Amino acid sequence: MRIIGITGGIGSGKTTVAKIFAVLGIPVYYADEAAKDIMVRDTLLASQIRRHFGDAAYFPDGSLNRKHIADIVFADKEELAILNSLVHPATIRDSAAWAQQQNAPYVIKEAALMFETESFHHVDKVITVYAPEALRIKRVMQRDNTDRNAVIARMHKQLDEQIKRKLADYVVFNDEQQLVIPQVLALHETFLTFS
Repeated sequence: MRIIGITGGIGSGKTTVAKIFAVLGIPVYYADEAAKDIMVRDTLLASQIRRHFGDAAYFPDGSLNRKHIADIVFADKEELAILNSLVHPATIRDSAAWAQQQNAPYVIKEAALMFETESFHHVDKVITVYAPEALRIKRVMQRDNTDRNAVIARMHKQLDEQIKRKLADYVVFNDEQQLVIPQVLALHETFLTFS
């Protein structure tokens, strides 16, 4: 099964692009959402998280205490790196197993940190969704009802957009200057020829 990765900085519109592929009948694996589920469902991963972040990482009902973990990892880069080193391999395994169960010409894996975590090695091609920084800041401020400085701080935790564009096989421009759907349709036709 061919796996096409979609990534892009916060506010770039990568989820929107993934949803267009879904409308075309292509299965989409949303890695960030899946990771939250895997942190509860994968018993080995959950025990590793408990061991490192303490029993407070989970509520008594077994659900993830996101606030507890976020308070730790967003205050300390080393703690974030440890969490990522636990969660990302589990997510890569889960997405590979998911992909093999799909019946489609190809599948999409949407992940914010595809290059940062080197999970791009586990996909066949990578699309980066690009939007200018000012537009991304505006989108995230509106979407998350947050302030500019908080958005910029989150952006600085991600790889620079220009580097992502150079590393990607394809770029979708979501800059409000170019139509996104025709770009996705063209890529879809390209990926159908790979199958």
